[in-house]
Order: sequence, then structure tokens, then C-alpha cells
Amino acid sequence: MAVIAISRELASYGEETAQELSKINGYKIVDKEHIEAALSAMGIDVEKQARYDEKNPGFWASLSQQRDEYLHFLTQTVYDTALENNCIFIGRGAHIILRGIQNLISIRIGASKTVRIERVRKAQNIDSRHALQIIESSDHDRAGFHKYFFSVDWYNPSEYDMTLTTDRFDPIHAASAIDAFRVSFITEDREKEAQAKLRDLLLGAKIVTEITYNRKIPIHFLEAAVERGVVVLHGVANSRATVESAVAAANLVPGVKQIESAIQLVQEFTVIP
Repeated sequence: MAVIAISRELASYGEETAQELSKINGYKIVDKEHIEAALSAMGIDVEKQARYDEKNPGFWASLSQQRDEYLHFLTQTVYDTALENNCIFIGRGAHIILRGIQNLISIRIGASKTVRIERVRKAQNIDSRHALQIIESSDHDRAGFHKYFFSVDWYNPSEYDMTLTTDRFDPIHAASAIDAFRVSFITEDREKEAQAKLRDLLLGAKIVTEITYNRKIPIHFLEAAVERGVVVLHGVANSRATVESAVAAANLVPGVKQIESAIQLVQEFTVIP
């Protein structure tokens, strides 16, 4: 049992490989539609999703509060889905969000520019120049998405466990190679450790959701570090009452066993002209 995260270039057979992999091992595909439905259920509207989904958001959008909200709920969705196990994520930065999870297998699928141009040209019945523009736009958006949300280089092979170039591979052979790696790599101990870690990460995300988004308690830079249900809250607040409200809210989240506050108190001040 594993979690597989596939990052792919346009026209590299990434989606097709994921579909073939699902046929081999029976794993659930977690694609754009799955993520969109989960985010919509959490209150992230379609317009906001379209602004950020695998796109380079631009400077001002990357600084906005909406950007932080989108990333938080995307992360929570990925944790929640990964905890179900036996799934294949397609894109959405899942390989970064789940980095360090012991049963994660991260895959990058690409192809040479020449091959990709030819695939797009044939699929869309367009000329090579137009196909190249589509590819470059997609690459720009996906690389920008990873840079602005996760501060990583999308092209860097060290971010992945395996990279495949599909110039000479069809999706069936690519999927077979990935599944062979899964079978040899995943162990029962890795899976147990991963499940425990994911439960803690998901609980931490739910605590932040409760404090910041449901109750709108003003804790700046809030983080909830969790280990086996024991929670330490980090952040900055301007009153002890605010901290107490945050702790009380966190205690209401199912799964919390114990809470410690490491939230710093900083007095507000005004500049007198």
C-alpha cells in the first residue's frame, strides 16, 4: 500500500500513465476534478481555484490572504486523501506536500520538447509553432506554481524518487516500471510510520482550520505541531485572551489529546503623529 504522486509535463503521457497504473494496482486516481470537489466542499470557490490551480499566480496574488487560504485547504485535502492510502495523485504539488511521508513514491514524467510538440500538434490539429506556445505556457504555469507555493524547482530531479522520459515509453510500460518500483520499495513498517505521520499532519491542519478559518481567531503565523495527538500551537497574538480562545478551539477538534501553547504575545502599538 502506497501513495504515488505524479508530476508531469504537458504531452508527456502523465495522465495516461496514471490511468494505466491504476489498472495495474487498483489505486484510486486523485486528479483535478477530485481536488476541486474537495476544495469546493471546504468553501474554496471555483474562481479562486481557477486562479491558483497549477498556475503561476504572479507577484501580488502570491502575497494575498486568498493564496494562503488556498494552499492551506489544498494541503489539508492532500493529507486527508493520502491517509486513505492506495491513491495516485496527479499534479497539484502533492509530491511536495507529502515530502517525508515514508510510503510516498514521487514520480516525474517528461518527454523531449520535440516529441511533446508533435503530440500536441497531432492531438489538437495545429501547427508546430502553436503547439510550442501551448507547451511553453503550460511549463511556465506549472513551474511558477511550484516556485510560489512551495519554493521548489519543478524541474529539479532530486525532488523525485523516479523520473521517466516517455519518448520511447508508452503509458503501459511506464506504469509497469512505476509499479515494479512500488512493489520493491514499500514495506509494512514504512506504511505504519506514514499513517501515523499523516494522522498528525491532518490533525494539525484541522486545528488551524478551526482556529483561523472557522472561528477567525487572530493568531498570526499559526502552526499546529502534532505528535501522536499531542499538540503544540505556535504563532503570534496580541492578548492572552486570544491565546486562550485558540487553545479552547483546538481542544474541540476530534483527536486532540493534549495541548501546549507556544504562542508568543506581542503588544499592539500605534504610531503617534
